[in-house]
Amino acid sequence: MLAGIFRTTILYLIVVLVLRLMGKRQIAQLQPFELVIILMISELAAVPSEDVAIPLISGLLPVLVLFLLGVTISQITLKSEKARAFICGTPTLLINKGHILESELRRLRYSISDLMEQLRAKDMPNIADVEYAILETNGDLSVIPKVMKRPATPEDLNLQLPSENLASTLIMDGILQDKNFPHANVTEAWLMQELKKAGIKDYRQVLIASVDGKGQLYVQAKSK
Repeated sequence: MLAGIFRTTILYLIVVLVLRLMGKRQIAQLQPFELVIILMISELAAVPSEDVAIPLISGLLPVLVLFLLGVTISQITLKSEKARAFICGTPTLLINKGHILESELRRLRYSISDLMEQLRAKDMPNIADVEYAILETNGDLSVIPKVMKRPATPEDLNLQLPSENLASTLIMDGILQDKNFPHANVTEAWLMQELKKAGIKDYRQVLIASVDGKGQLYVQAKSK
């Protein structure tokens, strides 16, 4: 019983570490070879955790081999464009200047329903507003609206706006985030003074407090 718990814990930590070292991309952003490696790692790691008769190293060795294989393939695709095209594939144009390319849809076995679903997910429910749609190698659809359907930018309106800094969290669940103070260009004394203005005497009563790039403080107290 205890041996099984120990083996499962070790394998879990090893798999998490391996996946962490492979990168931060989400499942939907993985290339096909990365997804296959992750599935195989999960399957192989489960075998020794279920059968204590199998040596632990027998489960760790295949995981390590797959990890090294994934890193090697990633390095190859970074160095060679041809290798990347062969391993990961290339993006495919599905809509060109507002015209759906039926031949590409048939080649990829991609239905009109799939296309419309992806367009709705990109806030483009009207296909007449789409100039280009590109199916990326990870299966995501990149959509470029027609010029007259694109949101206006400050540059389009000839507006000169100052640059902004990233918003910084100063308090999270009653805990001071001291490391963010220098980046936000604020001090603890300033924060406490602002909390008093908001009617909060103790920062531990704050659920979240953050300051945006313009120096505006947002505070929400914990519910009583």
